[in-house]
Amino acid sequence: MMKQGFLGVVAGVLALGLGVTVATAPVSAIGEGGAPAGVNAARGDNMPANLANGDSSIIRRGINLMLYGAGVLSVVMLIWGGVRYVVSSGKKDSVTAAKNTIVYAIIGLLISIFAYAIINFVLMTAIGGSGGPTTNV
Repeated sequence: MMKQGFLGVVAGVLALGLGVTVATAPVSAIGEGGAPAGVNAARGDNMPANLANGDSSIIRRGINLMLYGAGVLSVVMLIWGGVRYVVSSGKKDSVTAAKNTIVYAIIGLLISIFAYAIINFVLMTAIGGSGGPTTNV
């Protein structure tokens, strides 16, 4: 059990490091045109045109849908853990299981929130999404 938790933490740290590395990579390392050029170059015939650019892109919509689903699932599990805690009748094993459900649901909710923030940061930085005001000089 402890080994699995440790491996999960190591995998999370490695994934975060890879994401930060890709997000902060110079455009010269990604290639001319950046990530959108690569995505659009991989797009075949009869494929949607807006895969990576803008808020309505397919990639951004898919990622947001998955993260919202994970957030909703975390909230549902938090409620389920609360119900299990209320109906546990003071049994030690049932109370422990309910508390674990609540703790894991909170951890899942935090992971969903941080993943949403990190992915939006990566999309704004690497793909150049529309995240703030721009000035024309």
